[in-house]
Amino acid sequence: MKFPCGKHGRQRLEFFAAPFRPPLRAFAALVYPWREDEVLLSCIEDRGWCIPSGGVEPNESSEEAGRRESIEEAGVTLGPLAYIGCCRLADSREVRWAEAFTAEVCSLGEIDPQFESTGRKFVKLSDLPDIYYCWDDLTEAMFQHAYNAIQRQRSVLGG
Repeated sequence: MKFPCGKHGRQRLEFFAAPFRPPLRAFAALVYPWREDEVLLSCIEDRGWCIPSGGVEPNESSEEAGRRESIEEAGVTLGPLAYIGCCRLADSREVRWAEAFTAEVCSLGEIDPQFESTGRKFVKLSDLPDIYYCWDDLTEAMFQHAYNAIQRQRSVLGG
């Protein structure tokens, strides 16, 4: 599937579906956490409602960063993460990569107040355009891709 391009400030965003992997170590991880047909969003200061995401620390993998960010920003424990692709963020000075995952929410815990999240909620795909902090054609396509991936994962796992 060909994904539309997006923009974030001066950066051009492109998404490449799995099995494509970034040629460089990812600087960030994005996670699409699901419970049934709803995706979990976190309310992040200065950003608004978005999926858990954040920087990959020096001694962790993108998957580990995705799990950590999901705990920090949404207070959730996730099941197996499925790699669904990566984003290329480029401007005139640099190119960076972020890896994207999807997973089932296993349990809800407390959100640690020391992190920037002020809340969480589960949202249907149809409600995302009115809620998500930065909605465009690329964001919509990535959510649909993540939803399709979790549906495939469920059928393989028998759920």
